[in-house]
Amino acid sequence: MIQVYTGDGKGKTTAAIGQGIRALGRGYTVYMVQFLKSQDTGELKVLEKLEPGFKVFRFEKKHGFIFNMDENEIAELKNEVKAAFDFVKTVLQNNECDILILDEIMAVMGNGLIDIDDVADVLRNKPSGVEIILTGRNAPDRILELADYVSCNMCEKHPFEEGIGARKGIEY
Repeated sequence: MIQVYTGDGKGKTTAAIGQGIRALGRGYTVYMVQFLKSQDTGELKVLEKLEPGFKVFRFEKKHGFIFNMDENEIAELKNEVKAAFDFVKTVLQNNECDILILDEIMAVMGNGLIDIDDVADVLRNKPSGVEIILTGRNAPDRILELADYVSCNMCEKHPFEEGIGARKGIEY
């Protein structure tokens, strides 16, 4: 099936990782492809210990936020994202995993780095034995229509609103 974790609240990636850990505990192989994430995070340190059953793949070098990038940096990022998405297609074609997490794929589509039609095409043509989990804010309607599960994390209150930045071990 296809699962979507979306919304402006905290915890979309964490929920996807939790689902992946549950599946790993039942003997499934889990791949997580992270888009637009290049910084070191606490969950990566734990997930490394779960290999080879739970593998994390990143294709991007360290970049700033897209709104701070120049044209050359955006072109480079677009190439990195394309390489990651090509990897996703190969993984599905070769049935390499049981659970495939596409972390922050919504932001990739929202920023025009991958066309929504290409993602929808991959979802429509996925092998029947693979569960795909997509995360990120602002899930496009076309993706929501293809999903079997949709969970929306809503932000009621966040310390960022009070000027408190991301905290090690809590937000990253």
